[in-house]
Amino acid sequence: MTDTSSTRPADGEARAPRPSGLYRLMRFLPLVAPVLLWAVPCWVLLHTGQHWPLPVTLGGTALSVLGLAGMPLAMVRGHGRRQQDRAAIVGDTLLGAGWVLFTWSVLLGVLLRLALTVAGVGGGEDRARIVTWAVLGTTAVLLGWGYVEARRVPRVRRLDVRLPRLGPGLDGLRVVLITDTHYGPLDRARWSARVCETVNTLEADLVCHTGDIADGTAERRRAQAAPLGTVRATRARVYVTGNHEYYSEAQGWVDLMDELGWEPLRNRHLLLERGGDTLVVAGVDDVTAESSGLAGHRAHLAGALDGADPELPVLLLAHQPKFVGRAAAAGIDLQLSGHTHGGQIWPFHHLVRLDQPALAGLSHHGARTVLYTSRGTGFWGPPFRVFAPSEITLLVLRSPHPPTAP
Repeated sequence: MTDTSSTRPADGEARAPRPSGLYRLMRFLPLVAPVLLWAVPCWVLLHTGQHWPLPVTLGGTALSVLGLAGMPLAMVRGHGRRQQDRAAIVGDTLLGAGWVLFTWSVLLGVLLRLALTVAGVGGGEDRARIVTWAVLGTTAVLLGWGYVEARRVPRVRRLDVRLPRLGPGLDGLRVVLITDTHYGPLDRARWSARVCETVNTLEADLVCHTGDIADGTAERRRAQAAPLGTVRATRARVYVTGNHEYYSEAQGWVDLMDELGWEPLRNRHLLLERGGDTLVVAGVDDVTAESSGLAGHRAHLAGALDGADPELPVLLLAHQPKFVGRAAAAGIDLQLSGHTHGGQIWPFHHLVRLDQPALAGLSHHGARTVLYTSRGTGFWGPPFRVFAPSEITLLVLRSPHPPTAP
């Protein structure tokens, strides 16, 4: 692996894009979301014809009010200036539980009630109570399953990626991608160690981490991140920042990853040479870096490719899939990204698709560029994954001209 680029960004790079529509919408969600998440299930489960005994109605309503008041308070204390991990755990768990309860209150509250009415099952009170128990049962099952899915070591997803410009000497190059580990309030040091052990079984030539290492500063989450220092690769371990680094003193994470033996590709590239052929491995800061106010931090593709032979194939690390527009315009061969979590808790993926061009897996952009979007290795916030399993990804790069046998 040869470093041929400068860490200093070149002049003339386009400024960061304006905030997306989803970003503007998200500014108002903290005001509206708690009311919707708790008021809608309360109405559907308790006040739409069930005629529960008064203590049940009052008790259920009180629980909804506690969720409505407690969730934002815990989120603010956990993720605001106080950074109280216990409060964050409570707030995040209530957020995930509220989202699942809201989703299935709406779906079953409409569809199941309609189906029961069409089928002529019971009277109005019976149908209302059936819907309530169905919602509560579905929510409980999905939250239990989702918690197990979030906390387990991800399964390995293996796939071949054919790159037309890849030389035969690089055919079969093994690239492992981990991303969005999100070490945070729930201590996952043991989980982190087991993830790294799994990565080491894959005999990677190149291991990549495309950002969002943790929620919290490097000093605070060092114990959870430390196992990353045990990851092995025959050629290199490379890393780029994600948007969450810029909520938690990003330079501290860059320094820690360097200390752990990873190459922070901050708008620079390395050359990977094998069998007489060369691959450019480049990385850019996250697209939110410039607005962070940190000197020298911004997504700068021209700087990342400065000095690279334009005839060589390029593998680019960029945290967010939305960077693929710039990558395609520059003729990048393969972009590796994370950020989306595959939606993490269904059906949140519909909101993710408003902001990102891809949710998970391989997609093609422009005449040449292939994008791989990982569903992420860890989880953010709510300790649940519902219909969006985590992954460790093994990509085997394939040349259209495989090496001939000796």
